[in-house]
Amino acid sequence: MMVMLAAGIVLLNVAIYLMMSVIYRRYHLPFLIPALTATAAVVAILLWFKIPYDTYMIGGQWINQLLGPAVVSLAYPLYKQRHVLVQNLPAILGGTIAGLLVGMFSGLLLAAGLGFSKSYVLSLLPKSITTPVAIQISDSLGGDSSLTSVFVMVAGFTGAIGGPYIIKLFRIRSEVGIGIGFGTASHALGTAKALEYGEQSVSMSSVAMTVCAVVGSVIGPLVAWLMYP
Repeated sequence: MMVMLAAGIVLLNVAIYLMMSVIYRRYHLPFLIPALTATAAVVAILLWFKIPYDTYMIGGQWINQLLGPAVVSLAYPLYKQRHVLVQNLPAILGGTIAGLLVGMFSGLLLAAGLGFSKSYVLSLLPKSITTPVAIQISDSLGGDSSLTSVFVMVAGFTGAIGGPYIIKLFRIRSEVGIGIGFGTASHALGTAKALEYGEQSVSMSSVAMTVCAVVGSVIGPLVAWLMYP
């Protein structure tokens, strides 16, 4: 029974994602990206049929297990574009770290200025870092990992949806620049979006996502210590 339930949940998720992908390919509007629309559809189904989260995760955990291999697979396009990485290393590191600091401090100062509690501020601090690392940082600092996951998702969806408009507005043509922007601002979702702009973009996006995770792991605790010594 449990096996059939798990299989049904997995198939439901795959079917919804494929359906949303068809819609996205037809209309190709940024706010119709499958990751966003499929998530909204799954949430709506869970609420409508009053399906508990624990029941959903009987099958959802198998999908979650694919996150690791999916991230590791980004090494292949990165390897193929390694010469671009070497040639543009200063720009990549500089752009990524600058974007990380802006993303981190803008949210941090806004939250502190609005009078958010210490727990909320520390949960928001790692929002510019990919989810698995952000959760670990949030837990170690005393934040709420559930809130951190939400903040990271909001940052990811915002960048993936708004990024194409910004690229068009400022007429950005460099695949390296596009990749750095998506990877820094939107993490895994941004990297998926960068794939639409070419292999070079997705390679640079994966580099930016990794650099943000490494540098953010060092800067995050330091900033938290300076704010709450």
